Order: sequence, then C-alpha cells, then structure tokens
Amino acid sequence: MLNKQLFPLFLVYIAVAVATATASSKAAKDALVTCNMVYSSLEPCLGYVLGGGLSVPSECCGGIKSLLSTGRTIDDRQSACKCIKSAGSNANDAQVNRAATLPRICKTNVPFKISPHVDCSKVN
Repeated sequence: MLNKQLFPLFLVYIAVAVATATASSKAAKDALVTCNMVYSSLEPCLGYVLGGGLSVPSECCGGIKSLLSTGRTIDDRQSACKCIKSAGSNANDAQVNRAATLPRICKTNVPFKISPHVDCSKVN
C-alpha cells in the first residue's frame, strides 16, 4: 500500500529524475508513462522517504533508473512529474529533503535542485 505522504517528496524527485532522462526524440502525442507506472517504480523508496533510515533499498534505485529510461519523450517526463507532484502535495520538509538525496545516493544525473515548486510544464 502506498503512503501519499511519501509522494510529495517524490514529486520533486521524480520531476527532476524524469527531466534528466535520456534525450528524447520527437515528443509523442500521448504520454506512455502513467501514474500507476510512476507509483509502482517508486514504491520501494517510500520507506526511506517517509521515515528515513540508514540506507536506500537497491530496489528504490532500480525503480528510479527504470523510470528514467522509460521517460523518453517530453510528454512522458511531464506526465511523470505531474503524477508525483499531485501525489506528493502533502510532503513535509524532511521528506522532501530525503527525496532530494535519492539522485545522489542512486547515482543518477539530476541537473537541477529537487523542489516541491517544480513547474512540470518546463520539464523537457
């Protein structure tokens, strides 16, 4: 079962992660990335984001990397960003901060700061 408090922090993380996915070719008319895909990919990260802990599960990093490779178009990345932003609208500062550490911990390239104020329409 997914905890909605985790997703606020992931909204920020995913928006960043999705934005850093491999350069896209032409944007598709319809995004292939669904909210169910986003939530499923990030579910292993919930425990860390919600409660901290000593380590991030490898399944969390795997889910993030999988989501990054799936978000090939601008529409896909913006869709994932919107899913995360919507689900994570109630995250607290500690959760957002933990989510912001995931790119570094998972060794993914995120070129901008993770923030709950991300504008998903500018994710490309």
